[in-house]
Amino acid sequence: MILPEVRDPRSVTIRRGGTLTDADHHLLALWAAACAEHVLGLFEAARPDDPRPRQAVEHARAWVRGEVPMMVSRAAGGHAMGAARELHGAPRFAAYAAGQAACVAHVAAHELGAAAYAIKAVRAARPSSATDGDAAGRAECAWQRDQLPDPIRELVLDDQRLRNAICWSVFVP
Repeated sequence: MILPEVRDPRSVTIRRGGTLTDADHHLLALWAAACAEHVLGLFEAARPDDPRPRQAVEHARAWVRGEVPMMVSRAAGGHAMGAARELHGAPRFAAYAAGQAACVAHVAAHELGAAAYAIKAVRAARPSSATDGDAAGRAECAWQRDQLPDPIRELVLDDQRLRNAICWSVFVP
């Protein structure tokens, strides 16, 4: 579970009673897509013939450009998560990251799901020792933070602090 019981109004669009602008919602979707794409190779190495996670990332970006409606992006996210079901470890988490990225169009707070699953994927790809996995996870988290656009930077960093515990504590610096 990556969504809190009570949603932060800063991550809820203005139309739904929150304070999140469309512009910032789009930036969250693009950042989530970047986080997912960064680890997509971990899935594609295991399932090179399954396009669903990559299509989910593409749909997240297409939603931002106004080329697909929210429901299409969200459905692509569900298909990517379906691709994860039969897998374990890094490929599974990478597919979940892509699915979460596509679902940002529906619920902006899925942006942390994409980031958290990407970190879990990188950690799982380094099974030789917990120390290696932790170091890889910290490096991935730092990379993700470097990708944050200024308008959403504080929102995401604060969201990471608030939801770190329900996101498997992956956002520890």
